[in-house]
Amino acid sequence: MNPLKQRLRAGETLKAAWVGLASPDVAEIMVRHGWDIIVIDGEHGIGTLEDWVATARAAEAAGGQVILRVPDGSDSLLKRVLDRGFRSIIVPMVNSADEAAAIVGACRYPGQGRRGYAAPVVRGSRYGVTPGYGTGAATDELLLILQCEHIAAVDQVQAMVGVDGVDMLFIGPNDLAGSMGLLEQLTAPPVQEAIARVETAAKAGGRWLGTITGPGRDWADLDRLGYRLVVGPSDIALMIAGARAAARTRDGA
Repeated sequence: MNPLKQRLRAGETLKAAWVGLASPDVAEIMVRHGWDIIVIDGEHGIGTLEDWVATARAAEAAGGQVILRVPDGSDSLLKRVLDRGFRSIIVPMVNSADEAAAIVGACRYPGQGRRGYAAPVVRGSRYGVTPGYGTGAATDELLLILQCEHIAAVDQVQAMVGVDGVDMLFIGPNDLAGSMGLLEQLTAPPVQEAIARVETAAKAGGRWLGTITGPGRDWADLDRLGYRLVVGPSDIALMIAGARAAARTRDGA
């Protein structure tokens, strides 16, 4: 079973960091220094699928677990991502129940969906070692997280949480605010009201909630609000902050 899914079922709040540089070394360093859950950002970060696989291998070898945010929810991409062994996936910009159902179908083998079958020879099944991978294990271990980050998704959220196979809704507050004409105004009342609508619907529908840290929503705040996956700093932001701090020290500031 997917360890992250097990931890969620046990009641844990998962606290993670982004990796956008597609660097196995960076991922390994972050895991070894306190970040045991890495979210590989395939949407806004760099790299190809094979770069993400290499990054995941390094993080896992160091004792961490990984989530991959894919660039989109296309059938062809999801099939390749699953075949290459990713079992915790964030799909961005999902705006309706129909889109959510299509993504679920792309991630499941025939009988439940339309994922192309090559179960015995893919990394996802550990090249045929995982018992029953094609007949149920692949579905059972998948942690499928859909991003709710547009006002259109907020209007559809009750229907989205009713889609079987959706494990978590992940609120993207920056894009959500932008879709409302309030880009970078995350604390504006209309944005906060939209976020609250998603929170209420997800909890009522029995779906886990995820999001990022941000203004007025630190780790403790989000834990109290019932979020079960919170993603904080990124490798790039940490490097920028470290570089700036070192430069200030150098210049005597």
